[in-house]
Amino acid sequence: MPGKLRRVSAFFKILIALTVVCGALVAGGYYVMSSVQPLEVADPEPTEACTYTADGEADTLDPAQAANAATISGVAFQRNLPREAVVIAFATVWQESKFYNIEYGDRDSVGLFQQRPSQEWGEPDQLMDPVYATGAFYDRLTDIEGYTDMPVYEAAQAVQRSADGFAYDQHEQVSRVMAEAFTGAAGPTVSCVLPDGVGKADLDAARAEMARVFGADPGSLPPGGAYETGDLGWAMAQWAVASAKEYGISSVTYQDQRWRADAGQKGWQTVPDAAPRGEILLS
Repeated sequence: MPGKLRRVSAFFKILIALTVVCGALVAGGYYVMSSVQPLEVADPEPTEACTYTADGEADTLDPAQAANAATISGVAFQRNLPREAVVIAFATVWQESKFYNIEYGDRDSVGLFQQRPSQEWGEPDQLMDPVYATGAFYDRLTDIEGYTDMPVYEAAQAVQRSADGFAYDQHEQVSRVMAEAFTGAAGPTVSCVLPDGVGKADLDAARAEMARVFGADPGSLPPGGAYETGDLGWAMAQWAVASAKEYGISSVTYQDQRWRADAGQKGWQTVPDAAPRGEILLS
């Protein structure tokens, strides 16, 4: 019996010691937790991206994608094509290249539309030119009778003749939103955030390329503006924004709106010193 009592006594001593230690740890932990101040979380650094908004929907592209989208839209203006042609072109490019002008693909396919020189689309260097490639796509699209009344995927497949023509269907909705934005039909809704700046400016090259894309001089827009595609002025102004990184464009002014590369995420802003009527000002 005495040995048993000694064992019980030892057990309770251990239990009391553990209780004291646990209490000390809990108290110490409480002190540490109550003494640590909340960390201040800095706002995330802005990332390089272009946003577009239309019909209550918004999404982002990187500048290379946005510049190619603006060019595809612009070529439709020089041919005065209906906006549906831009929707079909956008759905096609989403499927084929995701708006990256790639120099590789299935067999000899290259470029935005993954067109093949062996199928008489043109030479590889021509197909790597977004203006040429887009024009070639529109040439074949407009040869299809009633293409604007077809489902988008059927019109795209009639041009592309790909292995899975129905795949274009999944891109119709986003392509409609993009077409509304990039054709200028929704006004100034394409804006880019370029936290690393735009580099050295080459505004003459930017104006020359804009004229080649749209078939119009950005210094003096054609009168009227009755285009089936959308609003030519806003489409050109937003092409300049999407191309700002490539050509070193620090600001674009059209009507009473201005986009500035150093304005972060503010987008287009109303300004008192508006551009003269019918002009797009680049700096």
